[in-house]
Amino acid sequence: MERLTMKQNKVYTPRKITIWRGMGYGIVDFVGGGSMTIIGAWMLFFYTSYCNLTAIEGASIIGAARIADAICSLLMGSLTDNFYKTRLGQKYGRRHFFLLIGSPLMFLYITLWISGMNYWYYFTTYMVFEVISSAMMIPYETLPNEMTDDFNARTKLSSARMFISAGSTFLATFIPGQLFAILGQHSPIPFLINGTMFAFIFAIGVFICYSVTWEKPVTEEMKAELEKDQANSGNIYARLSGLLKDYASTIRLKSFRQHLLIYLFSFTGKDTFNTVFAYFCIYCLGLSATVAANMLSLSLVGLVVTVFAGIGMVKYGPKFLYITGYGLMLLMLVAYYALFTLHVKQHVILILFFISLIYQVGRAILEFTPWNVFPFIPDIDEIVTKRRRTGVYAAVMSFTRKSTVAVATMAVGFILDSSGFVKNATTEPIIAQHAIALILLIGTGGLVLLALIVALRFKLNKQSHQVVLNEIQRLRSGGSKDDATSEVKRVVKELTGLNYNQVWKDENG
Repeated sequence: MERLTMKQNKVYTPRKITIWRGMGYGIVDFVGGGSMTIIGAWMLFFYTSYCNLTAIEGASIIGAARIADAICSLLMGSLTDNFYKTRLGQKYGRRHFFLLIGSPLMFLYITLWISGMNYWYYFTTYMVFEVISSAMMIPYETLPNEMTDDFNARTKLSSARMFISAGSTFLATFIPGQLFAILGQHSPIPFLINGTMFAFIFAIGVFICYSVTWEKPVTEEMKAELEKDQANSGNIYARLSGLLKDYASTIRLKSFRQHLLIYLFSFTGKDTFNTVFAYFCIYCLGLSATVAANMLSLSLVGLVVTVFAGIGMVKYGPKFLYITGYGLMLLMLVAYYALFTLHVKQHVILILFFISLIYQVGRAILEFTPWNVFPFIPDIDEIVTKRRRTGVYAAVMSFTRKSTVAVATMAVGFILDSSGFVKNATTEPIIAQHAIALILLIGTGGLVLLALIVALRFKLNKQSHQVVLNEIQRLRSGGSKDDATSEVKRVVKELTGLNYNQVWKDENG
C-alpha cells in the first residue's frame, strides 16, 4: 500500500517546469521525430536497394502500417483518456502507464533494418513498430496539457520537445551519412547499426520521460463519469456511438479544423520531401547517398531555430512563424528544381548545401509550430463542452495525419514505378528523374502552399488563448454567461466558430 501511494504521488504531483525537466519531457521525440525521420528518408530506399522489393511494394508496407497506426491512434485517444478507470491507470497514471511499457518495446525498431528477408517479414515488423509507437505517442502528446495550464510554461515544454526533435532529426540523418562513409553506401550494415543505436536511445529516452513528468489527478467529475459508464457498461452500441461522436465533434471546432489542415498539409509535404530526397540527390543530381545524408543532417540548424521560434511564438504568435517557415521552404523547393533542370555541375554541392540549409530553417519552423499550438486546442474545446478531451484531439490528429501520409507514401511509390523506376539500378531513365524532381516540387510544394493559405486565417495566439482561459475560470467559479463581455464573445466566436450562447454546454451539439 505504501508503494502504491509513492507511485501515485510521483505520477500526480506537479513540480517546477525547468528547462531540464522540459528536456526530460521532450526526449521522447527521438521516437516521434528521430524514428520517423529515418523511416521517411531511408525506409523506402532501404526496401528497394537491399530487400529486393519494388517501390510500390515498399510503399504498400509503409502505407498499410500507417493506416493501421491511424486506427490505433483513434482507439488510443479514448483509451488513454479513460484509462484512469483501471487499477493500472490509477497506479501508474492514465498517460504514464503506456510510457512505462513502451520503453522496452522500442527495441523492436532493430527488426526493421535486417536485410534479405521477404515481403511479409518487412510488412509485419513495420506494422508492429508503428502500432506500438502510436500507442505510446498518443498519451505522450497530452502531457503539456496535463502538466500545466500556463501558456509560457507549455511553450517551454513544447520548445524543449522541438529542440530535442531538431537534435534527433540531425542525428537521424548525420549518423547514417557517417556510417555510409565508413562502411560503404552499397551495404545494408550501416542501416542495421543505425537502427540498433537508435533503439537504445528510444528505450532510454521514454523511460526518462516517464520518470520526470506528471499528469493531473483523477477529479470528482472523472469519478462521476466512471460511475455513469459502469451503469451503462452493458450497452456496447451506446459506448461505441459516443466514442465516434466524440471524434466527429472535434471537427466542429474552428481552430482545430484550421490547425488540423495546417498540420496535415505541411507535415505530409515534409514527409514527401524526406521520402524522395535521397532519390533526388542520387538519381537526379548524380551524387552519393552520403551527400544526401549530409544535406539532410543540416537539420542541425533546427537547434538554433527552435530557440528563436520559441521567442517568436510568445511575441508574435503562430501565424508569423507559419508565414516565415513555409515561405522559406517554398522558395528553396523551387531552387532544388532549378538545380536539376538547369543541369548545374560547377559547385553543385556548395549550392546544394546553401539551398538545403535555408530549407532546413523553414522545416524546423514547420515542425516547431503545430506542436506548440496543439496544447491550447483542448482549452478552446473546453469552453464549448466543459470537458478536457486532450487524448481525443491527439488521436484525431494522429489518425488523420497517418492516413494522409499513407496515401502520400503509396502515391510516391506508384509514381516511381509508373515512371520506369528500376530497383537496384545505378542510374535511372530520364522520365523517372523528372518524376522524382516533380514530386519534390509539386508534391511537397503544393502541400506546403495549401498549409500557408490556411495559416493566413488562423487566429489562435497567446492573447486570444488567455481570454478563453480566463472565461473558463470565471464560469467554473460560478460566473454567469450573461455577464460575458463583448470582447470575450468575439474571441470565442473567432476561435470556436460558434456563437457565445452555443458554448459552455454539457454536450457539444
